[in-house]
Amino acid sequence: MDKLFSGLSLIQDAAAPAASPTSSMLNMILMFGAVFAIFYFMIIRPQNKKQKEMQKKIEAVKKGDKIVTIGGIHGIVHSVKERTVVLKVDDQARMEFSKSAIAHVEAQGDAAEAPAEAKDASK
Repeated sequence: MDKLFSGLSLIQDAAAPAASPTSSMLNMILMFGAVFAIFYFMIIRPQNKKQKEMQKKIEAVKKGDKIVTIGGIHGIVHSVKERTVVLKVDDQARMEFSKSAIAHVEAQGDAAEAPAEAKDASK
């Protein structure tokens, strides 16, 4: 088995032409650039788009929107302040959260009411 691997390495050494140091350095730089481009377009750029979209949704939160916090609390926005939102989680219970604690905006206030009205009208 060792003879097989040593034979393969000899064949590879003989088949590969001697490269100059500048061309091998250029190849390495191009390879790093290609890897960076792949990471940028596959990971970094989509994440930035998603983050900007979520930030726009958080800034557009208004009274009546259904949201979920990072702690998993579901509620309806009762009021919006500069840095916080007050959620109505039950008939009598209201909780105040930082806007950064919003994980997901389930439905916008007007959009959530429209399908319900359409169902009532069709009956």
